[in-house]
Order: sequence, then C-alpha cells, then structure tokens
Amino acid sequence: MKNKFIKTTLILIIGSLITKVLSMIIKIIITRSIPTETLGLYMMLTPTLLLVVNITNSGLPIAISKLIAEDTRNNKKLLLSLLPIQIIIDVIMMIVLFIIAPFLSTNLLKNKDLYLGIISISLIIPFTSISSIIRGYFFGKSNALPITLSSIVELLTKLTIYYTFLPLIKLKDNSYIICFLILTTVVTEIISIIIMMLFLPRNIDVNKKDLLPRLDYIKDTLSISIPNTTSKLIGSIGYFLEPIILISTLKYVGYSTKYITYQYGIISGYVIPLLILPSFITTSISQALLPNITKDYTKGNIKGVKRKLRIAITLSVFIGFISTFIFISIPNLLLRFIYHTDKGIKYIRVLSPIIFIEYINTPLSTTLESIGKSKINMLGSIIGTLIRVLSLFILSLCRIGLWSLIISISLNTIVTTTYYIIKINNYL
Repeated sequence: MKNKFIKTTLILIIGSLITKVLSMIIKIIITRSIPTETLGLYMMLTPTLLLVVNITNSGLPIAISKLIAEDTRNNKKLLLSLLPIQIIIDVIMMIVLFIIAPFLSTNLLKNKDLYLGIISISLIIPFTSISSIIRGYFFGKSNALPITLSSIVELLTKLTIYYTFLPLIKLKDNSYIICFLILTTVVTEIISIIIMMLFLPRNIDVNKKDLLPRLDYIKDTLSISIPNTTSKLIGSIGYFLEPIILISTLKYVGYSTKYITYQYGIISGYVIPLLILPSFITTSISQALLPNITKDYTKGNIKGVKRKLRIAITLSVFIGFISTFIFISIPNLLLRFIYHTDKGIKYIRVLSPIIFIEYINTPLSTTLESIGKSKINMLGSIIGTLIRVLSLFILSLCRIGLWSLIISISLNTIVTTTYYIIKINNYL
C-alpha cells in the first residue's frame, strides 16, 4: 500500500510537472498572441466555464474515485448506473446555456463579444463530463499512468493547435478568438478520452441487466457527490459573480470598463497563473492521497491517515516557502521571462504569501473528503465564498480599484484554511 501510494504520487508529480510546463507554454502563446484587453475578456468568461464544468460533473468523479477505492462494489455496474444521470445533467445544462447566453453576455458581463464564447462552452460539456468520469475511475484504482499520459497528449495537441492557428486569427474580432480558445477543448478532450479508454479492462461484457441502474449505487454516489458538488458549486458561483460584481460596482464608483477589463486581465491572466504554478505538486499529492486515505480510514487505520496527511502538509509547506520567497524576490524577472511584461508586480508581492496558505488548503480538504466529511468542505466553501463576495462588493465601493479583488481572495483563503485546520484537528 505504501509503495503504491509513493509510486502513484511520483507519477502524478512528474506528470503534473510536464503538464504545468506545457500549460505555461500555452499560456505564454496566448498572452503573446492576443491583446491584453482580449485576454481580459477571455478571463472574464473563465468563471462561467468553471461553474458549468462543476455543475455538469456534479461531484461524480470524486465520488467514483472514493467508492472504487473502497473496493466493495461492482465497478462496471457503478459506472453504468451513473451514466444516465450524467447524460440528463449535460443535456439540461446545454439547453440552459443556450437560453441565458444573450442575457449573461449583454446584461451581466456587459460585453456582446462574449455571447459566442458562452455558446461554445455549452458544446464542450459532454466531452469534459466523460473525461472526468474516466479519470475518477483511474484515481480510485490508484492508476495514475492513464491520467498522466492523456493529460500530456491533450496539452501537446492544444499547444500545437494554438501555436499554428492563433497567429492566423489574432486580427479577428474578440468573439472569434475567444470561441477558438474554448472550442479547441473539444478536440483535446476527445483525444484524452481515447487514450484513457485504451487502459480500461478489455474483458468487460455489458448486457441488458448491467444497463439497469442500481439505486443503492446511485444513493451511495449522491451522498458523496451532492455535498462535493455543492461545495464546488458555491465556490464557482462566487468566482462567476466576481467579474460581474467588479464591473458593476467599479463602474458605479467611476472606473471605466476598459480599465477594469485591462486590470482584471493582468490579475487573472498573468498574476494568478504564475502564483499557482508550483501548486501542481500539492495537487498531485492530494490526488494520490484520496484513495489511500479512504482505504486507511475504512480499515480504522487512523495512524496511517495522520502519517500520510503529515507528509502531504510537510511537502506543501516546503514547496510553498520556496515559491513564496522566489515570487517576492524576483517577480519582475519571472513576468518578463514568461509573459514579456512587467505588469502585476505589486499584485504578486501581496498575493504570494496568501497562495502559500492555499498550498496547505489542498491536502486538508482532500483528507476531509477521504474520511467522508464532504459536508465540512461544503460549509467551508460557503463561508469562504460569502466572505469573498461580500468583501469584494464592499471594498469595490471604497475606490481602491482591483485591490478589492486581491483583498477578497486573501480573506477567502485565510478563513477557509483556518476552518479546515480546526476541523481536521477535531476529527483526527
């Protein structure tokens, strides 16, 4: 068990390092190929994309991972029982997006150029859902190779497409550029799904009885996925409301839409991606942690749970300390090397210690999920999101520009991490 945990963690860390490098190269290509204002519009649509993905996934990947890790059910029937639920959710969400796209783009996000981008998001829904479910299966099996390989090939494909075609369309309207960036995901997700399916067991026979959903499996899955979905959904709603609140409130106190979009593009397009770059290590550790802690906790091995959590937090603190020191010391060099810009230095120096706290947050929330405390994650997400949204609105009225966003992000991270630490101490 211990060797498998270490092997899975190493594969995920190495794979995540490669994918992070590829993601960063993709980000560099995007930021250098399109204007900052276009980047700002694209980043304003990202919260909508995240919200849609979290709704359609419905927490199923994590639930599948946990239930398969317990190894007490028929995995084939488990996946087939959940398939109809996923199809229904996907269809409903696609219809909803088509209906609300005009209102969302024009009335809430205040830009008609985002209309086609919202329509494009609806088209990627079924592909991201299938991909997430298959990933959940492999995580439950502690088999990191298919996930890692598919992610690398997926990003290499996206990198090739962006590098080849972005220079050709950079002079097009903002709406066409944004649609291209989003719809590329359809191609890359299909490739990712095909690769992962090659690693699925070959001796699977599906008959009519297997297609009948098992209510007990559905009930077990929903008991995990609903709190998890609610948690992510609340966080995504807060993230979704972020650009809406910023644009509306800052315009009300006198800032121009162009200024808000430009500064939001700097924070969301340059600052945040740079600061979370090292988080691939803590994310990889947490992904490997979930099935292993689930098995230990199911067997009553609390010492094993504590030991793995202690290792994860120690590594997270170590990575966070080094990253924070670098970000505070040489943010200008990093920005110039990666993005060919020096915009966002002040934001980086203020946010980097906060992101250090976020590194600890990831293994804590994963541990709570693993020991069946999804509702604690949900409550933490509610508290953090409320603080983020309310503080963002109030601070935006104080005429401090986009610093209202920086402060609200900081408050959210500090409060939720503190809450998780308290709860982990109570349970373990």
